[in-house]
Amino acid sequence: MESTPADGIPKVEAAASIAFTEGPTVYKDDSIFFTDTRSHRIMRAMPDGELVVFRENSNRANGLVFDDQWRLIACEGSNAQLDNPRLTRTNLETGEIEVIAESFGDKRLSQPNDVTFDSQGRLYFTDRPRRDPAPDQTNVDAVYRIDTDGSIHQILKAPDIDKPNGLVISPDDKTFYLIEAHPDADRARMIRAYDLQPDGTVTNMRVFHDFYPGRSGDGMTIDSEGNLYVAAGLHRLRKTSETLDTKCGVHVFAPDGELIQFVPIPEDIITNCAFGGPDMKALYVTAGKTLFKFNTEIKGTRR
Repeated sequence: MESTPADGIPKVEAAASIAFTEGPTVYKDDSIFFTDTRSHRIMRAMPDGELVVFRENSNRANGLVFDDQWRLIACEGSNAQLDNPRLTRTNLETGEIEVIAESFGDKRLSQPNDVTFDSQGRLYFTDRPRRDPAPDQTNVDAVYRIDTDGSIHQILKAPDIDKPNGLVISPDDKTFYLIEAHPDADRARMIRAYDLQPDGTVTNMRVFHDFYPGRSGDGMTIDSEGNLYVAAGLHRLRKTSETLDTKCGVHVFAPDGELIQFVPIPEDIITNCAFGGPDMKALYVTAGKTLFKFNTEIKGTRR
């Protein structure tokens, strides 16, 4: 990874500032899309540095990713006015917003959180119960897969998982990674790894990294060599059982689970990260009110 001569840590720069940042993803023109969860907006930082509102009233969008056709996939957690949790797909050329998932079986989704994709174009997303679930909602911690024909499949659910958050798939499509991020004592705060089967199911769960008792990861991305970049940790306690044992920053893990790099981020609460730039060697990190950027030596992926 690119380093400063002084301490070997990449230089971290503020790329934009807004209310509360989440869900970064980078478009083909190198503009960065991310969510402002407190103001219910999707923001766009243009290559020249201009910051614009891409979408107002985003239905409390959180995780974002561009699919293989450069359409913007958004996990919309819903708000009290709309009460409409769903995944949407936005065509940037036409502005058309298409709902691609809003229920499983006869139940509405609860609170979609984060999303990724595999090389076949299948989408995978996490869904978590709300604090005030309605009777017609799924009300279960779960991971779903959306196939290219639009069908939706539940591939993981509680009690086998606890509080799913970020997720990503290795470049060779063989490993599925899932962050567990429960703030309560004696609950899961880890990265789980699974074997991803050709049919999109997962097997052979193992603990890739355990953050407990510190704050777990939130979101993550992966580079072309299969190294995970995980946004995790805290600078200050936040009235949960989480400790400060996990330092706040981007934790870089090799495929074998070894921590090979740590890049401190100076602001709470760190939430997510995504690769971009002309050579895919810029990592954008959302934390608190700020979108940060630092450079890496290894080319990233868009997952």
